[in-house]
Amino acid sequence: MATSIMFTRINLTLTLLFVLPVLAAQPLYQPLGQAASDLSDKPEWNLTISPDGEALPPGSGNAAQGKQLFEQHCVACHGFGAIGGSAMPLVGELGSLSGEYPEKTVNSYWPYATTLFDYIRRAMPPSAPYSLNSNEIYALCAYILSQDGIIEADVELNAVTLPQVTMPNRNGFSAIYPQ
Repeated sequence: MATSIMFTRINLTLTLLFVLPVLAAQPLYQPLGQAASDLSDKPEWNLTISPDGEALPPGSGNAAQGKQLFEQHCVACHGFGAIGGSAMPLVGELGSLSGEYPEKTVNSYWPYATTLFDYIRRAMPPSAPYSLNSNEIYALCAYILSQDGIIEADVELNAVTLPQVTMPNRNGFSAIYPQ
């Protein structure tokens, strides 16, 4: 038994003698991806759209076009009519923020319509962000915003008209941009 303990101590000592220098030479973490400064060669990742619409790209779309695109790309998660599915609802619940059970939909919560364009562009569909062109994104915005009557279904959204849309909760935040 004493011999067994002695061999265990020797094995542990030898292991530590060989393993510790190897471990000490390794960084404590393995960096993932690349530094944000290395993304300058990807202009599509550097687009920031402000509430006033600065940097919105050319293009246009309406609710009828958006409905077709929504049924193609979005209905599986957001449900028919954008009322919710496996993902959160996008429409409805206007005025619910002051109620007992507030619902934060695009149309009830978001203060700027330009944020919708920016978000769709960067993140949707989840399996292929940046895959929709500007016309498709304007059309999807028009469809979502028309679902609650924020805009009329025949309104064409573009870089000029989208920032002019007044969202129901526009004054619900402290803004750094003028109203």
